[in-house]
Amino acid sequence: MSIDAKKIIVSILAIVFLGSLLIVAWVEGGKQRFKPEPEMLLSEESTGCYNCHKEKTPAIVNQWIGSRHGEVGIGCYECHKAEEKDIDAWKHNGRLIATIVTPKDCGRCHEKIADEFSKSSHARAADVDGSIDALLAEKLQGKGTAAVGCQKCHGVKIDFQMDDKGKILKESDGKPMFAEGAWPNTGMGRINPDGSRGACTACHSRHRFDISMARRPEACGKCHTGPDHPQEGIYEESKHGVAFNNALSQGLMKLDKKKWVVGVDYSAAPTCATCHMSASPDQPMTHNTAQRIAWNCRPPVSVHPEDWEVNRVNMQSICLNCHSPAWVDGHFKQYDTAVELWNNRFGEPGTKIMDKLAESGLITQSPFDDPIEWTWYFLWHRDGRQARMGSAMMGPSFAQWEGFAEVARTFYGDFLKQARDLAKSNPEVSKFIESTLKDSGSAWPTDMGADSRAKITKFYQDRYKQNVR
Repeated sequence: MSIDAKKIIVSILAIVFLGSLLIVAWVEGGKQRFKPEPEMLLSEESTGCYNCHKEKTPAIVNQWIGSRHGEVGIGCYECHKAEEKDIDAWKHNGRLIATIVTPKDCGRCHEKIADEFSKSSHARAADVDGSIDALLAEKLQGKGTAAVGCQKCHGVKIDFQMDDKGKILKESDGKPMFAEGAWPNTGMGRINPDGSRGACTACHSRHRFDISMARRPEACGKCHTGPDHPQEGIYEESKHGVAFNNALSQGLMKLDKKKWVVGVDYSAAPTCATCHMSASPDQPMTHNTAQRIAWNCRPPVSVHPEDWEVNRVNMQSICLNCHSPAWVDGHFKQYDTAVELWNNRFGEPGTKIMDKLAESGLITQSPFDDPIEWTWYFLWHRDGRQARMGSAMMGPSFAQWEGFAEVARTFYGDFLKQARDLAKSNPEVSKFIESTLKDSGSAWPTDMGADSRAKITKFYQDRYKQNVR
């Protein structure tokens, strides 16, 4: 046999061998990827749902097939089933179901999680209704703005359209008709027809309900974003966020693992869930996000919640998985100092001045009809929150330039000028403003002194060859 013939035979054998390997790999891979038809695992009721909805809403069905629910045979009916007494029940293809799946429904299987959530501040998010924020949205911005804005995150009471006899109006297929603006809504504190609060799908997006999605910071960022609750932006700016994005690109976060304990199952970076909800070696996972919070930085003056000392220890315990005790102690001292600075220098004196102006009749009791009320609202509700929350989560730009720098500019440049102008006709109020500023240490120095001015001039002359006043 010639050398060329031998080469041809060897080449053919090599191709056959490699082809065999590919066929085996494809078959074995196929075995791992193969899933039986979902109806093989489902109840009779859910099998009917599947057979219809795989044609009518295929994307929903495909999401569900890839979920843990789909794997274990928890189908549409198991979550959506209703009883005759349920106010939102309606007959659909012979089955009594409800459109809205509530934490009470989820609690049939996830009892502990539903109980924890019910005790959280998330579950009370719809209590914003009746606040100055809600009035701003619904009354001043215009009817309907709350439904597409505030209520998408905070939630809303799910009401139904009624006739003049108080009976719920129905669509042609028997489905209850929702009140205007009530649906759709997956707000975190949604008040459901069965009396429960919340929407599990606010974090665990339907119909995959994927734990890896809920653990990502973007899940929290649906609501915790923007100038008055800027946590996602702060996180992205912080070293935590930088580390997460780097770790994610390297596949180090293991977000899809059922057991997800910091320092055990992953250690490259924390997410929002790591610090506020997920398990550590000495703490269980919790759906009560209030259990690790020591300051409430939302109101005009920050306050400690009940049992805040326990909450602080809980949070510090999470931090200690990655940081030394000295680092942790130092961070919380800096944070407490920043919050107390806000309270003492801006929050408390500003609140006292606003109350005095109202008591004296220099502004009305109605909000937002005096310019100073807008100034004060954005001072504490936007700039003040960014300063405090930026300090909490190590976002230096949010704490400084979008926080305290804006606070100082507005407080001294706008708020106090407006307050003093209003008080010109009332010497008692004028005296009160000045004494409040003095007592709280908020009075702005009228003269920085020749030495301070000289240092500033020298700095800019040396660095930029120019004077700055």
